[in-house]
Amino acid sequence: MLRWLVRIVALLVAVAALLWLTVSYVTPQPAIWAIRALFDSGSDAASAKLLPKVPANIETTGAVRYDPSDPDALLDVFRQRGAAASQPAIIWIHGGGFVSGNRHIVAEYLKILAARGFVTVTVDYTIAPEAHYPTPIRQTNKALGYIVANAARYGIDPDRVLIGGDSAGAQIAAQVAALATNPAYAKAVGISPSVGPDRIKGAILFCGAHDVTMLNLDGKLGPFLRAVVWAYGGKRDAMSDPAFRLMAVPDHVTKDFPPVFITAGNADPLLGQSKRLANRLKAAGAITDPLFFPADYSPALGHEYQFDLDSPAGRQAFERTVAFARRVTEKKAGPSR
Repeated sequence: MLRWLVRIVALLVAVAALLWLTVSYVTPQPAIWAIRALFDSGSDAASAKLLPKVPANIETTGAVRYDPSDPDALLDVFRQRGAAASQPAIIWIHGGGFVSGNRHIVAEYLKILAARGFVTVTVDYTIAPEAHYPTPIRQTNKALGYIVANAARYGIDPDRVLIGGDSAGAQIAAQVAALATNPAYAKAVGISPSVGPDRIKGAILFCGAHDVTMLNLDGKLGPFLRAVVWAYGGKRDAMSDPAFRLMAVPDHVTKDFPPVFITAGNADPLLGQSKRLANRLKAAGAITDPLFFPADYSPALGHEYQFDLDSPAGRQAFERTVAFARRVTEKKAGPSR
């Protein structure tokens, strides 16, 4: 009996060691599967909690293909039934650590937002490791161009468009905005902006992974972060690739970056990245509307706190988002005659 137990333990240790070697040196895929399962369960719970708050009068135009050559290039459009023929739009990029999620996980939140006077759009992109950086940037850039070019079809004012996102999606949204407003940066990344800088009236950035250079790959979240960087960067040492490090948005913002509403919770591991981006935007002369909380705010606000509309902080972030979006898309009255 003892000999049998020793053999079982030895086998389990060998399997664990093989799995560790596989994840560390061969492929990040086993770790990505685990991350997806964790993220997807959290997204499902957040969506279910928001579902009762979704107004009944929201119309959906689903599975719109924004790039005919790309099977992953889909988006959904939400608008209030009977709304004005030409509304401001918020184009949203979902989170998921670059390796999980899809456009559906933010649908309920965007429907609630649509009821406040916007057309909202949720965009799919190809997650890693099925695609590597900068594929999601190219896809989002194309989605933005598609919406502006087809604005009338969806009841959108093409001159009143915002781009936003949460977590990884916030980084993607911010990078697309930076490309549109910094020609040198667009040339370095190798992506031509699909719209001019005057088209993007604002950016809404929730809990973003804005600066890959700030990641602590040796900390508590090191195994998770190393797997994500490997999957998204396309190689185990992606952090040493200058092209991959270009995704650090704070290093490439200018005064022409669109006005920004930016927030993160006081207990969010990515808080420092949001604060660095906000500080760099302010230093560059861009218009910045930050929402950060005291370090001792209680209960502590973790990653993606804003999707909990039952919490005071979540409601505050939502109302600040609405006020910001209205302010930057407000039509200016012409000169009196």
